[in-house]
Amino acid sequence: MPMEKTFIIDCLPESAARYKENGYAIVVIDVIRATTTATTSVRYGRKVLPVQNTDDAFILAEKMPGALLVGELGGNVPYGFHTTNSPLQMAALELIPCGPFSDTRRPIILLSSSGTQLLLNAAGATAVYLACFRNFSAVAAHLAKHHPKVALLGAGTRGQFRREDQMCCAWIGEKLQAGGYEPETRDSLDIIARWHGVNVDVVREGRSAEYLRRSGQVPDLEFVLNHVDDLGTVPQFVDGRLINAAA
Repeated sequence: MPMEKTFIIDCLPESAARYKENGYAIVVIDVIRATTTATTSVRYGRKVLPVQNTDDAFILAEKMPGALLVGELGGNVPYGFHTTNSPLQMAALELIPCGPFSDTRRPIILLSSSGTQLLLNAAGATAVYLACFRNFSAVAAHLAKHHPKVALLGAGTRGQFRREDQMCCAWIGEKLQAGGYEPETRDSLDIIARWHGVNVDVVREGRSAEYLRRSGQVPDLEFVLNHVDDLGTVPQFVDGRLINAAA
């Protein structure tokens, strides 16, 4: 008898523990901006190493001369980091090569307030993937081929399940459902229904977009909203780094 295929939608870094202990493949979603930055970087062949705090980042950087420290905590670039958690900047480094940062041999050490916290909390699960607007179809297709139990987890910010993360979870969940997966909870079904057919521009009205506008980072918002389902990259967290599982 075929194994039942199921998925669940949940959020916040602390939620990872119960799913990794119960045999789920975990998908980490932090659309604005960690998983978009990471997916974009992996797409261009960068070695990406997520960390949970600045101490880990600097210890790792000492072992990897030339590493780029990329990230934010509370929306601010940590002291000693090279740049913020910007998917646009990561893309620009490849599309408009300029200066030493554009050398793809330089690994990226990535830190964020929520996304990398969730990712590291999920480490040890059956498998851990990253998704964003850019690769949701590719991630759904990969999951359908390899994993009967899936947890789609939004990173959350200050205890809130942000609308862009709900939307991405819903898009992947909807594709899994169409492929024969059953949602495990009513909440999962409700999230899919809530975001079915909704235009991505609704993200402009959310708190994450408000933060980007307030902090002068509107180009990142536009990058996120104008790069939807355009990559086949499926970042997977393996042995402390991200690889492209679709390669």
